[in-house]
Amino acid sequence: MAFFAIFNPCVCVLISVISFNFLLLASSVRPVQPIITHPHHRQPIHRSNHSQCALFMGSWVRDETYPIYQASSCPRIIDPEFNCQMYGRPDSNYLKYRWKPANCELPRFNGLEFLLRMRGKTVMFVGDSLGRNQWESLICMTWSAVQRSATEFITRDPLYTFKFLDYGVDLSFYRAPYLVDIDAVGGRRVLKLEDISKNARAWMAADVLMFNTGHWWTHKGSLKGWDMMESGGSLHEEMDRLVALNTGLKTWARWADSHVESTNTRIFFQSVSPTHYNPSEWSTGATSIGKSCYGETSPMSGSAYPGIYPSQMKVMDMVIREMRHPAYILDMIREMRHPAYILDITALSAMRKDAHPSIYTGDLSPGQRAHPDHSADCSHWCLPGLPDTWNQLFYTALLF
Repeated sequence: MAFFAIFNPCVCVLISVISFNFLLLASSVRPVQPIITHPHHRQPIHRSNHSQCALFMGSWVRDETYPIYQASSCPRIIDPEFNCQMYGRPDSNYLKYRWKPANCELPRFNGLEFLLRMRGKTVMFVGDSLGRNQWESLICMTWSAVQRSATEFITRDPLYTFKFLDYGVDLSFYRAPYLVDIDAVGGRRVLKLEDISKNARAWMAADVLMFNTGHWWTHKGSLKGWDMMESGGSLHEEMDRLVALNTGLKTWARWADSHVESTNTRIFFQSVSPTHYNPSEWSTGATSIGKSCYGETSPMSGSAYPGIYPSQMKVMDMVIREMRHPAYILDMIREMRHPAYILDITALSAMRKDAHPSIYTGDLSPGQRAHPDHSADCSHWCLPGLPDTWNQLFYTALLF
C-alpha cells in the first residue's frame, strides 16, 4: 500500500489512516487531522503543492558536503549535552551522512529562504529535551546562512526564544515534557492528565507548532518529573505509564481538535526519538564492544531496524488515528486543504546508533566518562548531527 501511495497523494491520505509500519521501506508521510479554514486568522504560510515524495522511506548515504554548519558557529546556542565536538568526540564520520528518500531528493536546507518565507512568523517547539535538541539544530542551520543578521536570545523558563530581528522570525522552545500541565498541590507535583490549559496559553500565538513527548513518561524513581498523577478527579501515586500517556495525549488531541481551527496554524508532531542502550538490538550475530552506543561510528546498513519498536509510539499512533475523522479527510481531498503532519523520524533515526553524544557531553565528569557502559548518553543527539535531518524533513513538509 505504501508503494502505491508514493504516486498518488490523495490515496496516500486514506491509506495513512489505516496503515503504519515501523520498517523504513513502508514508512511515508502520514497526515493528521486537517485544520479548518477560518477567514479571520493569520496570513497563511506560502507552500507549494506537497511533493509526492515519501519522505521517511529511504536510506542514509554518505555526503562530503555535510554538515551544513559547525558547532563553533553556534556557541551561544548548543547545550553542552549536545556539543560532542567541543567535548572531545574524536571521530567525525557521523557528520557525513544525509537522508535520501527512495523516490526523490530532499531540497537542501536554505536558511535564508526559510527566513524569507517565514517572515513575521513564530515557529514553536513544545516538549522535552529531544524537542530542544531539534530547536537548537534549526537555529544553527538558519543562522549559518545569515551570520551578520541581528538576533536576540530571550530565556524565560519554560519559554526560550531566538529572534532573527531583520526578518521578524521567532524560533521558540517551550519546555513541557508531558505536554499536559503540572501543578503544585500541597507541596507535591501533580501531573494533570486531563488538563492542558495552562501550558496551551503559551502556544496560541504560534504560526507553526512542533510537539513531542514520550521519554519522560517512562522515567521512574528520582528521574520522575511528578509526585502524583491526577486522572478522572482522583490522585494516583502510580499508574500504568502507557495508560497515563494515552490519557495525556488524548487531552492534547482534544485541545488540537477544538482550538487550532485554521490551515494558517500548522501542527507537526514528532514521533518518538529512539535510544540505543542495548547493542544486542543492532549487533545480532556479532560481538559487541560494549553495553551502550559508545564506540559506534557508522549508521546501520540495510533498510529496517531489528530492535524493539517504542511502546510509546504505539500509543501515539492510536491517539493520532482517532483524530483523523473520515469526513475531514474527504473534505481535505476535495478542497486540497493542508493537513498537519507526523514528523515520522523514529525508524530513520533508529538506524543512527552512531549519532548520540555517548560520553562526549558536558554533562559528564571525567570519572563518568571513564565508565561509558553506565554513563553514556544514548538518548540525545550530537549537534551538528541527526536533528539537522529532522529539520530538513520539517523544512520540506512545511514549505514544499
